[in-house]
Amino acid sequence: MPLKKIVSGGQTGVDRGALDAALEARFTCGGWCPPGRLAEDGVIPARYPMTELDRGGYSERTLINVLESDGTAIICRGAMEGGTGYTRDCCLARGKPLLVIDAANTAPSEAAVRIGAFLARENIGVLNVAGPRASKWPEAQNYAKVALAFVLATASKPQGRDKG
Repeated sequence: MPLKKIVSGGQTGVDRGALDAALEARFTCGGWCPPGRLAEDGVIPARYPMTELDRGGYSERTLINVLESDGTAIICRGAMEGGTGYTRDCCLARGKPLLVIDAANTAPSEAAVRIGAFLARENIGVLNVAGPRASKWPEAQNYAKVALAFVLATASKPQGRDKG
């Protein structure tokens, strides 16, 4: 199955980097976010096509994005902690396909190759992308954007933005 959609929780860092790559490639993207479009920098900007949960917070949006995707790629730098570790745990507890990229020893172009292989091997149509927020890893947004741009350059390109 070709990749059809990129989702994330809209947080600063990796989440927005993945969404930025999708938006720039005119690739369908979205995902669930907390009520009020809450993120560490305030409100998630309107340019990101997120769907707000009726109730709950970061943990609830993480779980729904994991459950409603075909697999998750976590891009981190070193140990997974906080929400990134929770995302991993959600995938493992539910038997959902998971790929972990450690940016400390993986260039964005190599990350893209690994993500592409993961998409093919696991038959991923909807990919959830997760990782640290910007306050934990300042380069996260750019790294994820570059890596996902490489992935999307080789994927079929459905047009548009989609919520949810």
